[in-house]
Amino acid sequence: MELPFCEACERNKESILYILKESFSDCTEVLEIGSGTGQHAVHFGTHLPHVTWQPTELLEYLEWLQVRLDREAPENVKNPLLLNVFKEDWNCGPVDAVFMANTLHIMSWKAVHAAFVGIGRVLRTPGLLCVYGPFNYQGQYTSQSNAAYDRYLKASVPLGGIRDFESVNELAVQQGLALIGDHDMPANNRILMWKRE
Repeated sequence: MELPFCEACERNKESILYILKESFSDCTEVLEIGSGTGQHAVHFGTHLPHVTWQPTELLEYLEWLQVRLDREAPENVKNPLLLNVFKEDWNCGPVDAVFMANTLHIMSWKAVHAAFVGIGRVLRTPGLLCVYGPFNYQGQYTSQSNAAYDRYLKASVPLGGIRDFESVNELAVQQGLALIGDHDMPANNRILMWKRE
């Protein structure tokens, strides 16, 4: 059985890991929201052996994610959980950190808001939130390729689109999180890091 494969995950996993190795050095339990193909969970779990990594997905992607984890994941990567951000009980937590990659722009803004409320419930104090993906700043695209990608998203993903940093940061602040890092990443992406003290 050939597993779904994400070329972007394969390209960005090393650059993300470089940040996570330092940021998650004191973390023991990490929740990943929207694990997709599971490539990140396998890679980060393998290279962060001190961390228990909890993948999650929507129902329609859960079976394929489970197959990849069964084949490739180390023991510190747990079986994936079904996660609907709109549900009050996420059936997990508390956790030291939450990781999301390439999720906010394919979710509706209502779902993004619900995700941050849920993160506020499951994240310990102190705790870290790490989000990878494209962002706009002051309503402006950071590149022509991001502008083109946003047009594609809005045409193909209902209610999706590249999010404004300022709006996302406000959601984080509402959950007691303060921005501690904004890292430039390949392919016009960012890693945003918040901490709850």
